[in-house]
Amino acid sequence: MKTTLAGAAAALALASVPTTAMARDTISIVGSSTVYPFATVVAERFGRTGNATPKIESTGSGGGMKLFCQGVGTQHPDITNA
Repeated sequence: MKTTLAGAAAALALASVPTTAMARDTISIVGSSTVYPFATVVAERFGRTGNATPKIESTGSGGGMKLFCQGVGTQHPDITNA
């Protein structure tokens, strides 16, 4: 009974994850031009640990927030710097 319940809970948790989140290959970061140099160094170090290196764009804080708040999915950024 416990294994059936645990299996059902795991299936429910997996089914609740949006498919767009599962389709993303890299982390997308946009925002502040001031934070950009620091974020680039952090992204490169993150990539050296065996993960995919995040894609970073310097759009300005306002531009990054605007892009970030437009929605969820592979066409929208995951993180914004301000």
